[in-house]
Amino acid sequence: MNSNIENILESKNVKFNLNEDELINIAIEKENAMLASNGALSINTGKYTGRSPHDRFIVKEDLVKNNINWNSQNKPISKEDFDKLSKTVIDYIENKELYVFEGFVGSDQKYRMPLRVINELSSQNLFAKQMFIENMDKDNDFKNNFTVIAVPNLKIDPEHYNLNSEAFIVISFEKRVVLIGGTKYSGEIKKSMFTVMNYLLPFENVLPMHCSANRGQNGDVALFFGLSGTGKTTLSADNDRKLIGDDEHGFTENGVFNFEGGCYAKCIDLSEEKEPQIYNAIRKGSIIENVVLDENTKDPSYSDNRYTENTRAAFPITHIEDAILDGKGEIPKNIIFLTADATGVLPPISKLTKEQAMYHFMSGYTSKLAGTERGIKEPMATFSACFGEPFMLLEPQVYAKLLGEKIEKYNLNVFLVNTGWTGGEYGVGNRINLKYTRNMVRAALNGELEKVDYIKDSIFNLSMPVKCNGVPEEILNPINTWDDKERYYEKANELAQNFKENFKKFNINEEIILAS
Repeated sequence: MNSNIENILESKNVKFNLNEDELINIAIEKENAMLASNGALSINTGKYTGRSPHDRFIVKEDLVKNNINWNSQNKPISKEDFDKLSKTVIDYIENKELYVFEGFVGSDQKYRMPLRVINELSSQNLFAKQMFIENMDKDNDFKNNFTVIAVPNLKIDPEHYNLNSEAFIVISFEKRVVLIGGTKYSGEIKKSMFTVMNYLLPFENVLPMHCSANRGQNGDVALFFGLSGTGKTTLSADNDRKLIGDDEHGFTENGVFNFEGGCYAKCIDLSEEKEPQIYNAIRKGSIIENVVLDENTKDPSYSDNRYTENTRAAFPITHIEDAILDGKGEIPKNIIFLTADATGVLPPISKLTKEQAMYHFMSGYTSKLAGTERGIKEPMATFSACFGEPFMLLEPQVYAKLLGEKIEKYNLNVFLVNTGWTGGEYGVGNRINLKYTRNMVRAALNGELEKVDYIKDSIFNLSMPVKCNGVPEEILNPINTWDDKERYYEKANELAQNFKENFKKFNINEEIILAS
């Protein structure tokens, strides 16, 4: 297959590494894109406005078949079906006008992955240019790279290839190729390469992480893990700290490094007041997906969700003021796990032992709220291993073991921060005041919480600080905020049981289980 790709790339119809203006002009002329008033390129992705997890497959090859954690999310496809699909894709792109980006995934030269992204849409090639790390040394050879081929306009019969739908995301580690078709959602390009790195890096003793990272004025690095709705973006964007990256990182023996050269931020209800860094980053060179534009002014209407709640903006990290442009940081000092607990029973902040950190890392808990998905009438406990289960191809305990080793080796502080409810469950209590959460996170990062006493929570065995500057002491222990103490214990025991039931699927040592 790779030789066929090389032959196609020799065609005069293939354009390599075009600049921003060239790609933007082509998208406007040929792809029905338009410019928003802030200069961003506005595109609509049609039917698919988010990832299509049930359409992601891994080729079951000798190289990987005994390592992958095969499950409902990591689905296999045979080499025979992949070969048929490859031929269809190659035949489709032959003689087409194509746009090629060449660059890297990973800012650490020792671990970075050479990458080639081949697109039939110039707007998606602009996405790749802004999302990955550009090749500044034009002498680099990209023939031994991973290649992503994205052909959203290709129509296939899924039954012919034993696929689930007309959309497909198929990764071959032996061929070092990702095939993406039938979907215009650009996030599939980004997440497919995150998945590749998540598979490869643990074999080099590097922990790949679905987290944001920033650095304080004293050089201290903090990592923020959290699923959607937990406040990861909001809390890691701090004017007193510099952003290393917002989503995907590796943790080596020398520190952390950003996988990306850009950011892919949700922008539903975005405002300059709440998230000024992201708001001001969306300008010329950025791409906004499925954001409604005012018909007359072309102003983005960030609160309008008529296409999707998952509106997105992609932009290079250079658009973030004071970002760390080399994408690297020292060994972290602090790790923050974020959860939005709708039951209102987890402490607003608690300090974790190594074993507890591994337990909560493997659990990846938050609450899915009523109204966010069809059929959900009450908040639901949601668990996503390693805070990014759809992108983790190995067993969760592989990543957790790496995390535990690094916590122990570097004496890292790990905190669990609940950005959810207090004073009662969802519908009774209130969301924890963001000002208080910010004060707790800052106290954790600046070392204040190393100087206070802790008490133990009786149900979750969590260590809760008895005081924190700028936070009312009564809210630090959640039971204090509940009027109905019996209901508190009922909901707390129910959540604890949910944790235990979820954890049964893991094959892990007794120390971790006892930490729960």
